[in-house]
Amino acid sequence: MERNPVVDLLLSRKSIRRFTDEDPSDEIVEAIVRCGQQAPFAAQLASFILSKDREKNPFGAPLLFTILVDIHRLERMMARRGWTRISSDGAVLIFGIQDAAYAAENMVIAAESFGMGSCFLGAAPFRAEGIVQEARLPEHVFPLVQLAIGYPAEDPPPRPRFPLDFSLFEDRYPALDDDTVDVAMAKMDDGYLAQDYYRSAGYMIPLEAGREESFSFDDYSWTEHMGRKWGQWLRDPNDVLGSLGACGFDLEADRSKGSD
Repeated sequence: MERNPVVDLLLSRKSIRRFTDEDPSDEIVEAIVRCGQQAPFAAQLASFILSKDREKNPFGAPLLFTILVDIHRLERMMARRGWTRISSDGAVLIFGIQDAAYAAENMVIAAESFGMGSCFLGAAPFRAEGIVQEARLPEHVFPLVQLAIGYPAEDPPPRPRFPLDFSLFEDRYPALDDDTVDVAMAKMDDGYLAQDYYRSAGYMIPLEAGREESFSFDDYSWTEHMGRKWGQWLRDPNDVLGSLGACGFDLEADRSKGSD
């Protein structure tokens, strides 16, 4: 594989959850946000809330960005041109999620280039109601993800990833036979076990009632963790729809008929 400084930076990236007392300068913060703005976009449907409150920010991070899918700003701009949005909430959310995700990743890369570390907080959508109140978000603004950034006080290794041939498919999606899946699972599990990740962090998702525990930290690893997460959590679609509703989105509304 070809390497250069940018590739090396990307391949060495890992989540940081411990930060030093050093605060980034305003100029660095501006550069990080400008890099987020410069990401590819459908309609610049991303905006940002920044908290510098270390006492409240996760992990005591000096910066906490809430990355927003911002349709309100689009609607305000359209109104100035005499337009009303009839594109469905579902359609604009798809494009807005793309815009916000691209921006967030650009911000991570920019922060890394300044010697900083970061951690994505993916539960933000399920805290939407609280974030709406805390940040006084208007309707049609949805918190997609939060991003804790600061100078790292730890240096964990990069975490494993699937083999390339389990992620890159040429021309068409292949039939995934058991042997191929097992090889990919082994790479993930062996990699996390070698780093003693779950034991060190104390992460083991409890089993629901009726399931007997058969794992210990000697063999509990990434694939079992993923199985427990996606096999036990968030089964009710209202977990997502309720969060979207708290931000004024209705995926079933036909806006061309005057729905709000």
